[in-house]
Amino acid sequence: MQRLRDQYMGQEAISTGALKSNNSLDGDVLRGEAGFEEAATATEGAVEPGERIYGQNLFSSQNLTFAPNMNMPTPANYVLGAGDQIIIDVWGDSELNVQYTIAPDGHITVPGIGRIQLSGMNVKQAESRIRTQFSTIYSDLDSSEPHTFLAISVGNVRTIKVNVMGEVRTPGTYTLSSFSSAFHAMYAAGGTTRIGSLRNIRIFRAGRQAAEIDLYEYLMKGNSMSDITLQDGDIVMVEPFGILAQATGEVRRPMWYEMKPDETLEDLIRYSGGFSGNAYSASLTLLRSGEEEMEAYTLSQPEYSTFQIKDGDRVEVNNILDEYANMVEITGSVYRPGRYAIGDKIITVRDLLEVALGTTGDAYLQRALLYRENDDLTRSMESFNVSDLMSGRINDITLKKNDLLHIPSVLSLDDRFTVYIGGEVRKPDSYPYADNMRLEDIILQAGGITEAASTARIDVYRRIKDPASTELDVQTSRVETFSLLEGELVSSNPDFRLEPFDQIIVRRSPAYEIQQMVTIEGEVLFEGDYAKISKDERLSSLVNRAGGLTQYAYIKGARLSRRLTADELEKVKESLRIKAQVDQLDTDSLLQQQLEAVDLSTQYVAIDLEKALKNPGGQEDIILREGDVLTIPEYNELVKISGGVLYPNLVTYRKHKKLGYYIDQAGGYSRLALKSKPFVVYMNGEVASGRWAKIEPGCEIIVPERPEREPMSLQGILSLGTSIASIALLISNLVR
Repeated sequence: MQRLRDQYMGQEAISTGALKSNNSLDGDVLRGEAGFEEAATATEGAVEPGERIYGQNLFSSQNLTFAPNMNMPTPANYVLGAGDQIIIDVWGDSELNVQYTIAPDGHITVPGIGRIQLSGMNVKQAESRIRTQFSTIYSDLDSSEPHTFLAISVGNVRTIKVNVMGEVRTPGTYTLSSFSSAFHAMYAAGGTTRIGSLRNIRIFRAGRQAAEIDLYEYLMKGNSMSDITLQDGDIVMVEPFGILAQATGEVRRPMWYEMKPDETLEDLIRYSGGFSGNAYSASLTLLRSGEEEMEAYTLSQPEYSTFQIKDGDRVEVNNILDEYANMVEITGSVYRPGRYAIGDKIITVRDLLEVALGTTGDAYLQRALLYRENDDLTRSMESFNVSDLMSGRINDITLKKNDLLHIPSVLSLDDRFTVYIGGEVRKPDSYPYADNMRLEDIILQAGGITEAASTARIDVYRRIKDPASTELDVQTSRVETFSLLEGELVSSNPDFRLEPFDQIIVRRSPAYEIQQMVTIEGEVLFEGDYAKISKDERLSSLVNRAGGLTQYAYIKGARLSRRLTADELEKVKESLRIKAQVDQLDTDSLLQQQLEAVDLSTQYVAIDLEKALKNPGGQEDIILREGDVLTIPEYNELVKISGGVLYPNLVTYRKHKKLGYYIDQAGGYSRLALKSKPFVVYMNGEVASGRWAKIEPGCEIIVPERPEREPMSLQGILSLGTSIASIALLISNLVR
């Protein structure tokens, strides 16, 4: 409890601020430390629900404003004061509608009548006085049969200044409507602090206590009778709470509650919403702070109404035991398994079976199991023949609490029989086995065969079962092959019956082939996608089907891109890993860089389309694969030079010119160039290396560069010198 108080006191460390203008309240408010309200709200959200104080968030809700209703008729007991607007209506034989504002000294001035003192009167008294004064002008106002009538109402009401002090979040002076009550003042001040009382809110008027408000009456019962209308100069004082007690466990609203000195444990339970449906209400535990250590009290129900609550008390309400004094259970092969109560209808095992509507057809009646709880809470089991018990050949068994009767099923004593079907069916899976199941039955359960299925071959694999065998058999299974009748899902052997754990495989038709698409683009008459017309279709066939080459085609630059299979892609990744290990680099990092830099799923195949077209079917006329893209470019008269040259650029192709000529066109070799290792990449994907590589139109000359070496620093030179001197000294010592 002391820890809880310290937490709350620490949150309420608020210093008195300057008197500032409050625009939302149209008045002056004494404000505290900036940011206090936000900190308090954040702290409250972090507190567990059971650790909160009941009612303290009442005035902090954004959806509850406690704003007074300004559109209702003015109550008859409303006390008038300076600043109120009085509306006087006269109708009948005479008509008049005038408005007057009560002057600071409490009167209104009516022409022809003079001053009428109204301050301090309620609306009913003011109307009576005005009627008396106006009767001097309208003589029939007070007659027995009047023809002229008078009524008053209050228009714009005045404002009042109220001081809200004590344990509120923003103490100060507030300008409120004269209709406001103590609740409105509390809301304007932000509600109570974490140590503010909800049950000891006092209203002081003219130096005397005018009312005392207990918010629990409003929160628990909806009783707001004590919430009086405030007057100008009233002081709303919120005291610190006196006694806090906590209700935990099986109560409907476990929280901290503010208690009055004369309230008892029964009141605390009532405030917490009473016991929950699962509560053990006969007794509970109360924890209390002693002089040096905690003390515990076990209280019975008769003591609840007399036991006085003290500050910091914690009440723990336990739940009832999860046990039954008269419950038994029946499971297994009966029509209505479940839990039943021992009583007048159920005393013995026979009674229990009859209430459960007897055994089902799959019940194993030769042996039922009765599990019984012993006095030391261990379990013992008793078995009996259900048929003998029901026919009276053996004595009936009297039930005890927590007995469990289980009637086994003959199906549970066998394996769970299934049949598997796979291959070219729509839903390959294992299906429950049933007697007299045929091949076409399991095919229908699997959704029928697919378009690729072969009706000429369906294999059935069957286990070899010999329970009496004492030696290994070389043959582990048998296979039988069937076909389906043309146009029907009917087996060629309708007398064949499936057995448990058979495996049926519907084979794929060897004549079924999904179209494989290839693409040709560039300088052909009809570029686009083409489906292969044979498994071994080659480059020359695709070019001919596309209408042949155009006059602008550069046949030597033809290139083929191929999509790698999963196995090929994995080999590429493995080669990158090996290279990273050889270079002593981070394998995963290098692999990731390679994957991000290049699309490894596609690679270029170096081809010689000119030879392929001259010799169809020959070695250069390679077989196409699904996803291949054959690109035939236009003639490109430029040669690209890049890498270790002074000015990488594009140069016009010159026939019979060697590599050196093109290097010179790029400014010559750079300082870091590897002059002996240039290589040439041709448009068709082939690569040639060395200074004597042939140059062709559209190719790219690449000159590799060696890495830049950083010059050795002075510290490195000194370190190297020290190392050499140490080695020399070591050699000298060894020689000696």
